[in-house]
Amino acid sequence: MRTKGKIISWNDEKGFGFVEPCSGGKRVFLHIKAFRQRSSRPEIGKLVTYSLSTDRQGRPCAAKATLAGDRLPQQTKSQNNSLALICAAIFLTVVCISVITAKIHPLILALYIVASLLTFLIYAMDKSAARKGGWRTQESTLHMFALIGGWPGALLAQQKLRHKSKKQPFRFVFWITVLLNCSAFIWLYTPSGSSTAQALIALIA
Repeated sequence: MRTKGKIISWNDEKGFGFVEPCSGGKRVFLHIKAFRQRSSRPEIGKLVTYSLSTDRQGRPCAAKATLAGDRLPQQTKSQNNSLALICAAIFLTVVCISVITAKIHPLILALYIVASLLTFLIYAMDKSAARKGGWRTQESTLHMFALIGGWPGALLAQQKLRHKSKKQPFRFVFWITVLLNCSAFIWLYTPSGSSTAQALIALIA
């Protein structure tokens, strides 16, 4: 059950305070870690919605807290994430149709599928390493795999694994690799792109 209250005290340096239920009752301990997502810092007088829980000593505390006005951005972010995955699915569908209609070679589709699977695996390994404090994969490596066609797998990993989904400098470079890869795919439809691809495939085959 969600409870609405007002922050009546807050120590910003230590990251905790107390919230008083709007319906009345005893104040509840509120820690900064109780917030799932924040667009601003907690302050005295701000409204907060939370679930009532208890700490290790059995004392009442707030959990899964949300500052007033933060719910709409969460929904918008979720919609944006879903839209990105839909775009990736549409792109792979276009690649499949291009293969069926003999517009591009089947190896191109195989490249996207294999690169996406490898990229998802690398993201998963990097997230595991981040949790355990192990060896991390360089961001340049992640971008390289996205550039050669693994960006659909990278998008899936970012949303499902919650990895590399908030770091803005990384996201900026990532979307550049997506645009470059999509541009290269469109280039395959041109006479020069088609001939170049056929020559490279002939060397591989």
